[in-house]
Amino acid sequence: MKTIPKPAHVFDRDREWAGLARFATSPSPDVRLGIVSGRRRQGKTFLLDALVQEAGGFFFTATDETETAALARFGRALAAQTGGGRYAFADWHEALERLYIDVPEGLIVIDEFPYLTKASPSLASVFQLALDPRGYARGAKSRLLLCGSAMGVMGRLLAGNAPLRGRASLELVVKPLDYRAAARFWGIDDPRLAVLVHSIAGGTPAYRREFVADDVPESLDDFDDWVVRTVLNPQVPIFREARYLLAEEADIRETAVYHAVLDAIASGNATRGGIANHIGRKSPDIGHPLNVLEDSQLITREADAFRRGKSVFRISEPLIVFYEAVMRREWTRLERGQPEAAWRDSRGTFLSQVVGPHFEALCREWVWTVDAGMFGESPGEVAAGTVADPHNRTQIQVDVAVLAREEHGRPRRILSLGEVKWDKVMNAGHVERLRRARDLLSVKGYDTTGTVLTCYTGAGFQGDLPKDARLVGLEDLYA
Repeated sequence: MKTIPKPAHVFDRDREWAGLARFATSPSPDVRLGIVSGRRRQGKTFLLDALVQEAGGFFFTATDETETAALARFGRALAAQTGGGRYAFADWHEALERLYIDVPEGLIVIDEFPYLTKASPSLASVFQLALDPRGYARGAKSRLLLCGSAMGVMGRLLAGNAPLRGRASLELVVKPLDYRAAARFWGIDDPRLAVLVHSIAGGTPAYRREFVADDVPESLDDFDDWVVRTVLNPQVPIFREARYLLAEEADIRETAVYHAVLDAIASGNATRGGIANHIGRKSPDIGHPLNVLEDSQLITREADAFRRGKSVFRISEPLIVFYEAVMRREWTRLERGQPEAAWRDSRGTFLSQVVGPHFEALCREWVWTVDAGMFGESPGEVAAGTVADPHNRTQIQVDVAVLAREEHGRPRRILSLGEVKWDKVMNAGHVERLRRARDLLSVKGYDTTGTVLTCYTGAGFQGDLPKDARLVGLEDLYA
């Protein structure tokens, strides 16, 4: 099989490139269609453009316009591909038939596909006819990649009874860079600074390049100034980005209720009932907004490790958490050009509502990447969990619960119980709380014979910690 080497200018994305290259070079005549999706600013267009440059083919980017305008622009682009002039297509059937004649091999990439389906709702069915055994695509060797950022729309292309269901040989979601790759991309060597920046900008590549024009904090001492001169600066594009992320989703109409839901989650009201109470609605009334936000991959639902049927919602995009917890509450002062004062009054909220929960999520992510010897074997589940303590009439929050794979007929084994503190030095009391949780879970029927008690911190450890506790610091997370 022919290989397509990844160009040097494409940072990271080795797995994504490998999947796209396999699709582009597959010898199978049945490999015809691939779906590429991902939230905006993740580099999908950059990646696909590089692929077309290497493999050859045709690249068309849709815009928000009428069907007539889209067909006209598509005709001009296709004519330019074949040497000039222009095509005037009556409909998409005619356009696609000519497409496969003019691009008989290589790749066909249609970027921002949801814009086309918005103007032409039946377009997926037109592609279905083209790709069917008797369709005109069968006479060509070219492969089609449909790409888009509206996650709800892209997710429905292959769902249920959708016309293209069962026809795709590739379904690739381009996600943000993981936290370690993001630190390398930003050129940040200090793990503490890397966490602070990631808790705002996440792993979205465009936020360093286009959105802050490569303005990177030079050190921890420069971090506050960096926040003021970039994220909180109305003249810098990243300032309004969180608002645009919500507005760009096709399924979101009344943004006020969605912002209210996101604000509730960012404030720590992460259960369905907690969200409803926070925004003054009944629990059934928020079902639709939650589903839309989930489909758009702006929030995720995470099950409680120890309470079946219980789950919490978390915001997937760090910039939205920062906006809801910090910026939205200070919007008037920020718009009036007073970012220093707004940041001074919001920094405590930033550390508690943004950085703290974000650091917990990074610790859970880290567990999936460590060697199996860390906790005795590879995890089957990593999640936060709540353990009821009836004697003390309280609940113990376990920030990082690592469970083994379920085995039929055997109690569920707990590999590790962990507590996370971003800005507090951890001491023996934290380990004792984990030990109490372990004992309670053992009574509930879990197998805790090999459970490792683990402390994760961004601030260090006291010397009185028990020797059987596992200690994980910032250097470990970024090793």
